[in-house]
Amino acid sequence: MLPTENRLRRREDFATAVRRGRRAGRPLLVVHLRSGATDPHAPGESASPTRAGFVVSKAVGGAVVRNLVKRRLRHLIRERLSSLPPGSLVVVRALPGAGDADHAQLARDLDAALRRLLGGGVR
Repeated sequence: MLPTENRLRRREDFATAVRRGRRAGRPLLVVHLRSGATDPHAPGESASPTRAGFVVSKAVGGAVVRNLVKRRLRHLIRERLSSLPPGSLVVVRALPGAGDADHAQLARDLDAALRRLLGGGVR
């Protein structure tokens, strides 16, 4: 399970990550990353935790398949939170092929997308 402080829930946060962040596409998913930054003028301000959200549409499959894909993606992103910049917003959008993919294939695509967005900094 992804901790509460690391969950992306508000529509505005999803929109910020998708519209203002960088994007890396892979065959099974698309990752949007908006790197976090603290306000240098705010005294004692620390970066908020990295937050992640997921978009899994009906094109991926039925409800059971969509929930399976979301659970797998939550598990994978939880393991990679420490390698992302503090305060980042991450949106992972599953593409239709993700419903047929296994855990290892999703992990490979997620790692490749994050590596591309971070410039080689993830596994």
